[in-house]
Amino acid sequence: MATKENSVNLVLRNGRVIDPALGLDAVVDVLIENGSIAEVSAEIELGAEKLSQFEQIDASGKWIVPGLIDMHVHLREPGEEYKETISSGTQAAAAGGFTSVACMPNTHPVNDCAAVTQYILEKAREEGSCRVFPVGAISRGIEGKNIAEYGELRAAGAAAVSDDGRPVMNSLLMRRALEYAKTFDLLVISHCEDLDLSSAGLMNEGPVSTRLGMRGIPRAAEEVMVARDILLAELTGSRLHLAHISTAGSVALIREGKNRGVHVSAETAPHYFTLNEELVCSFDPVYKVNPPLRRAEDVEAIKAALDDGTLDVIASDHAPHTSVEKDLEFEYAANGMIGLESSLPLILRLIREGVLTPLEAVAKVSHNPARILAIPFGTLRKGVAADLTLIDPEVKYTIDVNRFKSKSRNCPFDGMEVQGRAVMTLVGGRVVFSAS
Repeated sequence: MATKENSVNLVLRNGRVIDPALGLDAVVDVLIENGSIAEVSAEIELGAEKLSQFEQIDASGKWIVPGLIDMHVHLREPGEEYKETISSGTQAAAAGGFTSVACMPNTHPVNDCAAVTQYILEKAREEGSCRVFPVGAISRGIEGKNIAEYGELRAAGAAAVSDDGRPVMNSLLMRRALEYAKTFDLLVISHCEDLDLSSAGLMNEGPVSTRLGMRGIPRAAEEVMVARDILLAELTGSRLHLAHISTAGSVALIREGKNRGVHVSAETAPHYFTLNEELVCSFDPVYKVNPPLRRAEDVEAIKAALDDGTLDVIASDHAPHTSVEKDLEFEYAANGMIGLESSLPLILRLIREGVLTPLEAVAKVSHNPARILAIPFGTLRKGVAADLTLIDPEVKYTIDVNRFKSKSRNCPFDGMEVQGRAVMTLVGGRVVFSAS
């Protein structure tokens, strides 16, 4: 990964620096030296002895933001390298403007022990284009029966624990997981789904599913577990993060829990504030995802929750699949969409729609996930590692999956006209992606 030895000394001139951690939104310069942020101020002057040592880039018209952080991705390695690898997945992340990703544990074998965590970190060091933070399993084999060894996972480098891909159905086990994780200051990330309610469902339950003759997944399948886990977090005093929130009811429960002082944070994904269940009428399996695309009313509720801070984070839930799993009849196709290379323009669209300010939008993918994961990134404060993203907010283009770095192509936004993209991504002062 990025080291001081292969970092560059660089001055970015006249860019609009947006750093929520500093409350900064201004046109200034950024000085990067020896892999770290050395100065952020107007008209940085270099002495004669330094002029030849620093590359200077005119960032006029561009945004300079803390390196974006996606706290919910599936890199598929180990075990399903034909879908994605740590190498290809982090290349996709860098191309999307992300300097850090947290990868979920539902690999083969499951990341439920130190050996798998260490393997992921070693592969990331050898082949990664961005920082990788492994998420360990809540339960062994993500089977929901026995708690994994959190002390071992934490010592090996796990940033959080989750059984993402499957919910923890046993409420007592979830309580014990929250209590045990608290001992090691580990974040618990919950996949909120009641399998008894969602069982065999294919899409959101409602008039559209009835019209299509598809088995539905009620919104309550998510909301019941959101309520349970907020209550358990309140009981234990533990830190809880709720993944891929998709319904208005879930938002209301999270808002209420936060108002009571529960240590709960939550994320949504771009497809939940951009797409809705009507798209399933095409029977195109690219729109099959779990939780499913919801009603238009839910989409508006998700936007409102991003606006008022109920939802802290936007994460892609990048879930690569090949045509073998995805290009099937809707009923048999795998759940999931890729999103690392399409998330940023969809987030920027929220700004143009007036849902979020630039500072608020950048916070959802930098400062907030860094704070929740307790990692020392997500800011351009002097002295921190120079992880940053240079964004052209005006460039217009068509999303083309055939140009993606990801090995998979299951993106519902293929062919969409969008505006805004990352044009340069730096990790520790090292350029890991450049659009030029």
